[in-house]
Amino acid sequence: MKTTNLFKHTAMFVCAMLFATISFAQNKPMQSPRDSVSATINGSTITINYGSPSVKGRKVWGELVPYDKVWRTGANEATTFTTTKDITVEGKKLTAGTYALFAIPTASTWTIIFNKTAKQWGAFKYDESQDALRVMVKPMPSAMNERLVYKMNKKGFTLSWDKLSVPVRIK
Repeated sequence: MKTTNLFKHTAMFVCAMLFATISFAQNKPMQSPRDSVSATINGSTITINYGSPSVKGRKVWGELVPYDKVWRTGANEATTFTTTKDITVEGKKLTAGTYALFAIPTASTWTIIFNKTAKQWGAFKYDESQDALRVMVKPMPSAMNERLVYKMNKKGFTLSWDKLSVPVRIK
């Protein structure tokens, strides 16, 4: 009888410790936490959902994010861009829907890409034939942003990270 009780107590203790260990491990902050921003611009609700990486002392532009290659405009899963109504982006029509938001950065201009395959991991399976729209924009120097952040305003949105901001006009 005492052996059975000892076994039960030991088993309960082991389960409690295992539960505490798993719970503690899940509270570890993510390296690139998911974030989102949403606003209404000209009657359309625009939502951008993205992974927000940190600079962490790294050289971002041209190294961590190589020039002249497709980038997922965030971390982990591809960034998604949703519009509830048809809009114009940099003067070109984009129909309502959810898109993966990619970019091809260079030192002087960026190609912003709205891809029809919204749910994808990074840009590993990016397929240019699925692009709904491509527009060109000019990056601008900005104050330091340790974490990648998207901001919405009445003219569109801005991607800001490190010492660079990339404005994209929406109507």
